[in-house]
Amino acid sequence: MSGDIPVLVIYGPTASGKSAAALAAALEFGGTVINADSMQLYADLPILSAAPSAAEMALAPHRLYGVLDAAEAASAQRWRDMVVPEIRAANAQGRLPIVVGGTGLYLKALMAGLSPIPDVPADIRAVVRARMADHGPQAMHAELAARDPVTAAGLRPSDPQRISRALEVLEATGRPLAEWQGLPPDGPPPDMRFRVAVIAPPRAQVYARCDHRLELMVEQGALEEVGRLGARDLDPALPAMKALGVPDFLAHLRGDIDLQSALAAAQKSTRHYAKRQFVWVNHHFITDFFLSEQFSEKERPKFFAFIRESGLTQCTQGH
Repeated sequence: MSGDIPVLVIYGPTASGKSAAALAAALEFGGTVINADSMQLYADLPILSAAPSAAEMALAPHRLYGVLDAAEAASAQRWRDMVVPEIRAANAQGRLPIVVGGTGLYLKALMAGLSPIPDVPADIRAVVRARMADHGPQAMHAELAARDPVTAAGLRPSDPQRISRALEVLEATGRPLAEWQGLPPDGPPPDMRFRVAVIAPPRAQVYARCDHRLELMVEQGALEEVGRLGARDLDPALPAMKALGVPDFLAHLRGDIDLQSALAAAQKSTRHYAKRQFVWVNHHFITDFFLSEQFSEKERPKFFAFIRESGLTQCTQGH
């Protein structure tokens, strides 16, 4: 039967309280919390990515948190390949799948599908990444502009990961990435139906919470976390190495800038990221429930009422 698996999707900017909302829903309705945050996938960054604590994860099943090593490159396609089985497994256990995160592209990949870009063979990927390391993103961007000007026009010359991706696809398929991206997406899994809750507090409130939370992260050991990551001498183009705060705190640990400057830079980049997340709310989601305040105890009744009224709980255990 089409759409027989109910899925609650919770999206919002960083520091909006969406993880707390997901846990509250899981406890109330017998749910499984499934991660849709690209950095919380990594085991190396529990503090900087604001992953749920061990105590929180012990209260209800949590999936896809800390499942990748920083040496691996996550992508929307890879996450979709991981999340679909987790959703089906939760449903098979009589639990409500609750997909939560702030990576809008991941959620779009799940609910709308992705363009059918073929997999890039590992040897081609390795060659392109080696050339990127040798020549740098500016030169590689110039090469891309000559071979695939449409894709290059949409990429910053300082973005080695996306430039590499575009060149890899071009090498592997002989067709520009922009051409592949112009094809219709493959659509959502046909056995799932989604209800989307968006938590979007006032921007000033979110920005202030971002600033304060980064200060707490430093107190909780974020510098030590970044130090361990930096000691591995990984490719700086890897997603984990570009996580919010990582480049700034690495610069401090190398002695390039003082801690206050590193913290201020990390706070600024986090606020900019939250701003982009607000844009996703306005342009990419059909929202079934919108909360304009940070999730808190007083917001629970109307949030839970939405879940019940959406028919999401018909297959869950005892609810």
